Amino acid sequence: MPATTATRRQGLRLALILVAAFMVVLDFSIVNVALPAIGRELGVAATTVQWVITGYAIAFGGLLVLGGRAADLFGRRRMFILGLLAFTAASLSGGLARDPVLLITSRIIQGAGAAVIAPAALSLITTSFADGQQRTRALGLYGATASVGFVAGQVLGGVLVQLTSWRAVFLVNVPVGILAAAAAPLLLADSAGRAAGRRLDARAAALITICVAALVLAVSQAGVAGGLSPLSLLALAVSAASALAFFAAERRHPDPLLPAGLMRRPALRTASVLNLLLGLWNGGEMLVLSLYFQQVLRDSPLATGLAIAPQGVIGFTAGAFGARLAARTGIRRVLVLTGATAAAGFAVLTQLPASGRYSPLLAAVMLVGFGTAGTAFGTVVIATAGVAGAEQGIVGGVINTSRQIGAAIGAAALPAIAATVSHDPARASAAGTRAAMLAAAAAAALAAFIAWRSERAPATAPAPRSSAPAAASATPAAPAAPAQMRNVRFSSTTTHWRQGHAVHHARPDRTPGLPDRIRHLAARRGLGAHGRVRGDRSHPASRRSRRDPVRHRAGLRLRRF
Repeated sequence: MPATTATRRQGLRLALILVAAFMVVLDFSIVNVALPAIGRELGVAATTVQWVITGYAIAFGGLLVLGGRAADLFGRRRMFILGLLAFTAASLSGGLARDPVLLITSRIIQGAGAAVIAPAALSLITTSFADGQQRTRALGLYGATASVGFVAGQVLGGVLVQLTSWRAVFLVNVPVGILAAAAAPLLLADSAGRAAGRRLDARAAALITICVAALVLAVSQAGVAGGLSPLSLLALAVSAASALAFFAAERRHPDPLLPAGLMRRPALRTASVLNLLLGLWNGGEMLVLSLYFQQVLRDSPLATGLAIAPQGVIGFTAGAFGARLAARTGIRRVLVLTGATAAAGFAVLTQLPASGRYSPLLAAVMLVGFGTAGTAFGTVVIATAGVAGAEQGIVGGVINTSRQIGAAIGAAALPAIAATVSHDPARASAAGTRAAMLAAAAAAALAAFIAWRSERAPATAPAPRSSAPAAASATPAAPAAPAQMRNVRFSSTTTHWRQGHAVHHARPDRTPGLPDRIRHLAARRGLGAHGRVRGDRSHPASRRSRRDPVRHRAGLRLRRF
């Protein structure tokens, strides 16, 4: 196949995956705007309508780990298509529903389909692109699409509800889902089937699904009925019991659902914690700001969506150009920068006015958008780097689950903080919104601190330098593991230089890092102490040209030529 044809096909494959991911994230937020209209038309109370959101969240969060493992075992393309078909059928059913029971059931099936699509889409990206700059760029676009989809749901939901009907927020998914499911067999490569000796642990799958679903239910109901309500306490007890039973079953199973070696990876643990904090500030921020615009500033749903839209635009830019930034500074420094930027944006939003129209302070949502999209992109990169293709689906399920749990916590905690400060649970106030933004700033600052501590983790000990050059050339030292490197750079040439420099040119009295690179660059350019030796007369205009001293990057003079 010619190179141009292969590149074009790779681009179409990525576009298809991004469309599916956009549809899933869009549907998570687009229905929020339609809840009042749904309640009026179907004649149900607000507590019942809330289950349209809660049902989707429970199914989506509870089945993500199972969906990721199923993609690894039964084929990513196959599960991707099955998820699309289930999601599309449930969207059609929800758009035509005439009673709340059918609508809530459709939303639960929608969440189950999304739980299959999300990890399959992520694993299709990580297995279709080689680990390095190409994969980092693709993951940046994936994170940017997710950021835009979440914010676009607010805008598109307001437009559809105001101009047509609430049913359009469901029916808009149908043609997109059908086209995506039809194009998938043509564009996506079929992954290998079930590996020999591997099978799905049904008992562990059921336990982890019950555990996560009960936890999401408990957190969701805490925001509606209170944290000490009987349903919330019962759901927490069920979640804890299921978690204990899950870990006991996994310890004895020969092919566990969550391999212990995978869960011991520091990068995956860091990415999961950061994703949980990201979901917390992102999920709660959208709800609180929507109430602030509509109840404090008296804006329409459409104006509310347009006011939040810059967050998605800047978020898309951050994800699209995140690969370049990561190649220059390192992905972990990107995580520190994006977490700090989000915290700064929320800090500005703590000064929101109590009345008037659109305030220039609301431009701080662009800082939040940059921090949110950059953090989402960075966590996926560090979580999937160095993971075998057979485990990419479960990695996608784990990091998506952590974000979903964080979103459920944020959607319950931040509005509860706002209501407590406002002393009126029925209406939002500027003081309550400011308090919620302060809590979101604390979560973003904690994410930046965790990323900074992770970036400062000790580097791998350098390999001892061999005294015999021949032996060293015959048996070169193995490169350091990417997950243990101090600052992983996702460019193939840069990563090779970092690994080779750390192993072959390390100083025993100093860990390799930025000072080594500065000395190397200075030596290449003849700067500072690495300039020409006095009296060498090696300038091209001198009598003895081409006598430049070549120095080792550690500063040692090697030879002349």
